[in-house]
Amino acid sequence: MKSSITKLEGILWSIALPGFPQLLVGLWFKGTLLVLLEVIINVQSNFNKAIMYSFLGETHKAASVIDYQWLMFYPCLYMFAMWDAYKLAQIKDEPYIFLPFVMSAYMVTVGLMYSPKVYVFGKFIGPIFLPMLFVIPGVVLGFIIRLIILRLE
Repeated sequence: MKSSITKLEGILWSIALPGFPQLLVGLWFKGTLLVLLEVIINVQSNFNKAIMYSFLGETHKAASVIDYQWLMFYPCLYMFAMWDAYKLAQIKDEPYIFLPFVMSAYMVTVGLMYSPKVYVFGKFIGPIFLPMLFVIPGVVLGFIIRLIILRLE
């Protein structure tokens, strides 16, 4: 067990599986809870099956197997786990650093809601790739809002 992690290490382990960075630094309850929630949501939403179909180019099949009601919980859990891992590695306080994570969770959720209807250049993007693309405006928007707040202080 490590006593600390770097920000990059925390983010990357959290991308691999939410809760891993917390377990790595000995936060057993929080880490186990995040891992269990991830597994429950993943299984109930058929997320892995949808990921597999999406990467095989079968995005319509991915959309047909996904349980959107369960998957709607995933962006918030995923981004919270990443933010928490990032926060665990912080050496000094970074005001409002949660905003890029929060805005990404919001935007990915919006991307998920619109994913059944969005086609790009005539191609159906699906419930995996469209929400992933929405991370980018979420992070950018979060940093912009953070910058505005910091300048107003």
